[in-house]
Amino acid sequence: MDPVRARSAVAVAAAAGLSPSPSPSPAPAPPAPPEYSIIVPTYNERENVAILVWLLHKYLAHVATFEVVFVDDASPDGTAAAVARLQTVYGPTRVRLVTRPAKLGLGSAYAAGLAAASGAFIILMDADLSHHPRHLPAFIATQRAADADVVAGTRYRAGGGVAGWNLTRKLTSRGANLLASFLLGASAASDLTGAYRLYRREVLAALLAATRSRGYAFQMEVIVRAQYGGLRIAEVPIVFVDRLYGESKLGLGEYVQFVRGLLGLLLGL
Repeated sequence: MDPVRARSAVAVAAAAGLSPSPSPSPAPAPPAPPEYSIIVPTYNERENVAILVWLLHKYLAHVATFEVVFVDDASPDGTAAAVARLQTVYGPTRVRLVTRPAKLGLGSAYAAGLAAASGAFIILMDADLSHHPRHLPAFIATQRAADADVVAGTRYRAGGGVAGWNLTRKLTSRGANLLASFLLGASAASDLTGAYRLYRREVLAALLAATRSRGYAFQMEVIVRAQYGGLRIAEVPIVFVDRLYGESKLGLGEYVQFVRGLLGLLLGL
């Protein structure tokens, strides 16, 4: 239609009390993915998940964009339902839920969470509040300053520690770390069995694909493989606090798996 006819059509429509059809608005751009995805495996953590999400918002909302990905292994206490209720409060894109039919192992839980996550950086932490979110701004600042591939929380550097453990458990944990560090030549990290860590997404994916250990030895193999692979590893001192609610998952079987995992690493790495 030429300009004269177009103006005439608008004038006729106005005279008839009609509004010209507006041009379609462009579709809104999809929201940018969060920079950080926090993967939290759960089993019987119903009492802890709401507190954890609140603390994460308290300490991270002003620092970075993030999402929380819970991976629940069919908790009989209703953990998945508790997370679903949190989704109604925070939204399903801020709090994500992956459910699995049974306890399938920590490594596969991380892999399932990674598949659902959208962040460029992945934070792994426990749901039982032993890994306090107040340390996360330091994790993020350390990664940015050092351009690190992995940032590991450590109980064994100045400023770190453990609260709520008896002397026997402290000595057992420290002794296991020292023994593993000596035998494996793991000098890049002081806390081989800690689970509170930040990874570049692609780094975690590669490490998970290569790791074979299960249970208590899993974290040890991941960080040792990171060192052997020449990745940049930085550390942040943390205070590990024994769980307030629920029961510890650590038992004799985990210690046996640690010894088996250590022997396997000595032979296989």
